Amino acid sequence: MKYVKCISLFIVYPLLVLGIGFYVGVKSSWFFYQREAAGEDAEIPRASVERSAEDGQASGQKAGPAPEETGAVAAGDGAEGPAEAAEAEDAEEVMVSAETLCVDTKYVLEETDVLYHTVVETTWRLPDKYVGMNREQFLQAMEVYEAFPPLSELERGFVGLEVLSFSRERVVVRMDYKFVQPSSSFYLAAYDNEVVVYLEDRKTVYIETDISLDSLPAHLQQNIIDMMWIRDEEELYSFLENYSS
Repeated sequence: MKYVKCISLFIVYPLLVLGIGFYVGVKSSWFFYQREAAGEDAEIPRASVERSAEDGQASGQKAGPAPEETGAVAAGDGAEGPAEAAEAEDAEEVMVSAETLCVDTKYVLEETDVLYHTVVETTWRLPDKYVGMNREQFLQAMEVYEAFPPLSELERGFVGLEVLSFSRERVVVRMDYKFVQPSSSFYLAAYDNEVVVYLEDRKTVYIETDISLDSLPAHLQQNIIDMMWIRDEEELYSFLENYSS
């Protein structure tokens, strides 16, 4: 029995000492490992913070706007934002629509005799072709009319026009004329193979006839091409009666 106890003690004590040593070694390793980990974690944020601060300073110096510039940009944006731009566009659309001609717009014509400086004013119903036009469109239409007036207007002595006022309620147009004056003599001329009667100024159309130039005798054709002179109204109407179809 003593021999067994000695063997037991001889085996148990070394195992106990070995277990205690293993336990102490594990604890020591864990303790030092935790301190190293804590030290690394403590150092990493400091380094990161320093690098972040340096990067931020470099970025601010190279790309970031100065505080004064930022304030100026913000102030500029605030001066005219999207909402204010939209309101301005709406106001402009309202203004344009308010200046659009309608069927109730009064069309006033001032017919002016540029030779005697007399004016005759008449009010008409607005022609349908002008309904819905704004100021710019109406002015363009008047420019076209002035450049290519109807022949009936030319016969009256039309020389030009001017838009005096424009609004939704009333538009005023001045028509300038050198009204046809009585003429003691006339001229026959050819235009588009038809005979045209001019006043003695050789510029103002007095009558457009339906007489074809080809239907006249050869000697009359040449005379009319060279502008044939007619002494008075009696001779003129005699010619028209003889050669009109």
